[in-house]
Amino acid sequence: MSPSIATFSPQAALARVRDGAQLIDVREPGERASGMAEGAEGVSLGDLLADSESHLGGPQSGREILLICAHGQRSWTAARALAERGYCRLASVEGGTERWRAEGLPMSEPLADTDFLSRYSRHLLLPQVGLEGQCRLEQARVLLVGAGGLGSPIALYLAAAGVGTLVLCDDDVVELSNLQRQIIHTQASLGQAKVESARHAIAALNPRTNVVAVPQRLTADTIDALLAGVDLVVDGADNFAVRYLVSDACVKHAIPMVYGAVERFTGQVSVFDAGRQRGIAPCYRCLFPEPPRPEDAPNCAEAGVIGVMPGIVGLLQANEAIKLLLDIGDVLVGRLLRFDALAAGFRETRVRPDPGCPVCAAGREFPGYIDYGRFCSGG
Repeated sequence: MSPSIATFSPQAALARVRDGAQLIDVREPGERASGMAEGAEGVSLGDLLADSESHLGGPQSGREILLICAHGQRSWTAARALAERGYCRLASVEGGTERWRAEGLPMSEPLADTDFLSRYSRHLLLPQVGLEGQCRLEQARVLLVGAGGLGSPIALYLAAAGVGTLVLCDDDVVELSNLQRQIIHTQASLGQAKVESARHAIAALNPRTNVVAVPQRLTADTIDALLAGVDLVVDGADNFAVRYLVSDACVKHAIPMVYGAVERFTGQVSVFDAGRQRGIAPCYRCLFPEPPRPEDAPNCAEAGVIGVMPGIVGLLQANEAIKLLLDIGDVLVGRLLRFDALAAGFRETRVRPDPGCPVCAAGREFPGYIDYGRFCSGG
């Protein structure tokens, strides 16, 4: 038979806390960032039940224990589980922290500003993100190469997720033919530099994200400066010369690179992290030691692309970028994920580091940048 659990109103609970009762807030850390009831100690439900004695003492302590959550359900669950372990003086706070706050009872100071807490509230609820992870995102600096088809969804979702600084590099301007797939731009942006158009769109979405607009093409002369202080590079380039340059630079500076490419009805995504994992993780050259002939890899202007494909691939890239910044999940290092829109199917291929790679082989000195335009043209 389940034990009967007492419940107290917030007013009654506050009086008992001031009289010596122990108040435990069983919400997750991100939830508690908005403030806790006066006198509460924050211990998530999972941690409390995993090791109740270190937080409460043994059941024999005899101290009165009050449990509070957001609305009252988790605290009641916690109280029932503790009662089954022999704890006797237990109660759950009716209506939880939300009712406590609504009744104007004293609260601890929030750990972040109101905009931060409200804007990222759904992230703060996730144990894999929480307050610490969201702060990591806000402190991150990401270089996004390209503000076109792939760059559009990547930029929007990284900004929405709370990445603090986005460095956007693209030397192109918005054209009418772009709008079929480059969703960060609008009719009003025609003729404008893509990085400026993207900067305005991101500012409208999340003014907390700082956008560094670089209206120029990446070159071997400029890339080292752009990579200063960068945590991650996301590849939204539309040509092989830039992609090989970015990959080589990421190996040189030990920065992970999130790769994506689209063609017609197909796309592919991977993560290259050879700079930090020499001999373990591949680089882009391990997958493509030599660039394909131009006739074998036409660009979108020559071969066409279904408008949603850059969105699908770009979102997968944004997902990998967030996982890397938060150090969560199983990222696509050593795995190439392909998507076929017509078949609505994914296929995964293993990509192994090339022990003879001229750039990322274990123990090999960085050989320096090359003439990538000539390399990709077969010259």
